[in-house]
Amino acid sequence: MLYIQHWKIKAGYHQKSAEKFLATGAPYPGVKSFSRYHSPGSLEGWIVVDSDDPKALYEHAAEWAEFLDWDTTPVLTDEEAGPICAKVYS
Repeated sequence: MLYIQHWKIKAGYHQKSAEKFLATGAPYPGVKSFSRYHSPGSLEGWIVVDSDDPKALYEHAAEWAEFLDWDTTPVLTDEEAGPICAKVYS
């Protein structure tokens, strides 16, 4: 299942979160693939992950919870959503 996780750095934690990110690379075990996006000029970004284990998402968010606030949303691709729309609206 695909998920989008939106993260925002908590007030006063920008430097500490950057130091942890630079030191560890913020690995994301338990997911098949992921892409991370940073919004220039802001303290937020997004991670797109593919995992059958939502506990992996929880673990990663918990590891960074001191520094980041998180929102996690399960998402579908066009190829997955299209047949559902066709079923409902046909």
